[in-house]
Amino acid sequence: MTPDLQPFVISRTFDAPRDLVWKAHTQCEHLRHWWGPKGFKITDCKIDLRPGGTFLYGMQPVSGGDKIWGKFVYREIDEPEKLVFVVSFSDENAGITRHSMSSVWPLEIFGTSTFSEENGKTTVTVSWKPFNATEEEIDAFEAGRPSMMQGFGGTFDQFEEYLKTFD
Repeated sequence: MTPDLQPFVISRTFDAPRDLVWKAHTQCEHLRHWWGPKGFKITDCKIDLRPGGTFLYGMQPVSGGDKIWGKFVYREIDEPEKLVFVVSFSDENAGITRHSMSSVWPLEIFGTSTFSEENGKTTVTVSWKPFNATEEEIDAFEAGRPSMMQGFGGTFDQFEEYLKTFD
C-alpha cells in the first residue's frame, strides 16, 4: 500500500438497522437492486462471503452498451461491523483487468467498509486506497477523487431508495 497517501473516504447514515444494511451489502438478492453507479444495472452477481472469497459482478448501462465486470476479494469479514477487501475491474472469469476508460487507474484498490448503528440508523463508511500502485496509478487515483465522490454519492442515493422498499 501507499502509507503516506490519504484514502478516499465517504460516509452516509441510513435510516435502517445495521443487520439489514449488512445483508444488503453482502447478498446478491439485495445488491442487484442498488449496487453501482447511477444508470447501471447489475446483470450478474456471485458472492462467496469468506476471507479469500469474492464478490464478482457484471453491470451494464441501462441505456445499453458493453458489460463491465468488477470484483472484490475479501480479506476480512467482521459481521456486521466491517468488510475489508481488494477491489479491481475484472472479466467474467474473475481475472483482473484495467479500467475500460483509464489505462492508468490502479489495478487494485484496498477497501474497507464499516457499519455502525446508533438509534436504529446505520452509518456506512467506505475507505479506498490504491494497492500495489505505480506513481502514475496513484496520480490517477488522486485526480479521480471528485469522480469517486460523485459515483459513490449516486450509489448511496440508490441504496437509500432501495432501503425505502422495506418500510
